[in-house]
Amino acid sequence: MEQIKTVFLLTLLTVLFVSIGFYFGGTNGMLIAFLLAAGMNFYAYYYSDKQVLSHYNATPIEDTRHPVYIITKRLVQKANLPMPKVYLIPDHTPNAFATGRNYENAAVAVTMGLYEMLNEKELEGVIAHELSHIKHYDMLIGTIAAVFAGAIAMIANMMQFSAMFGGNNNRQGGNPIVMILMAILLPLAASVIQMTVSRSREFMADEGAAKMTGNVEGLQSALIKLENYAKRGNPLHNATEQTAHMFIINPFSGMKSSLGNLFRTHPTTEDRIARLEELKFDL
Repeated sequence: MEQIKTVFLLTLLTVLFVSIGFYFGGTNGMLIAFLLAAGMNFYAYYYSDKQVLSHYNATPIEDTRHPVYIITKRLVQKANLPMPKVYLIPDHTPNAFATGRNYENAAVAVTMGLYEMLNEKELEGVIAHELSHIKHYDMLIGTIAAVFAGAIAMIANMMQFSAMFGGNNNRQGGNPIVMILMAILLPLAASVIQMTVSRSREFMADEGAAKMTGNVEGLQSALIKLENYAKRGNPLHNATEQTAHMFIINPFSGMKSSLGNLFRTHPTTEDRIARLEELKFDL
């Protein structure tokens, strides 16, 4: 069900982006929007993983005796996955993410704070969660969703600027009132779709982690610890809203105002723990 939901939402996001091109440029505008989307996805597919690892100053763990490396190797053997590259982020805020376009170019990154805070079972649950993301190509899906949402926001800013300075009144798209409304509503719609995609994949990764490890307690305990730490309001150094959906816990969850669940990049920790609890009877 979550897979079908994700495909539908990504399709909706693509249609939204291409429709903007058609609205302002007719068939030619739609073609330009499509080619632009293809170019952005090409860049995201080949370079986004290197960019995000560099942004967080992640360094590869080359010592095969390191506990994070050992746990990862044990889990990939159980899951029948190739060994990903394993990285350590020099930050004492506990968190983790996975990246990479496919199995052969995958990476798991954990912060120093995560390694210091969690016991072995909890660390195993978190790493299994990230490996589950890799197994289902979630990071590629999330990157595509983020690229489209970002592009729509960029176009919306251009529309707002154009409306303020008159625009082109010879076309329907040049109506300043219409352009201002679209500049406000389009990024909101894109963000809602992006966040919904992210939440769906988090539930799937939690379930995959439970099946990979054979228990739910380790991940449940880790999620509680990470959520409690995040509530202190000390986000990961260099954290950005554009990459927040990648982490097992949103780095900004302790700083967000209460706007309901509409713009959450992750399900609530309470919902995730409850879903994991239901899986106990199936393991």
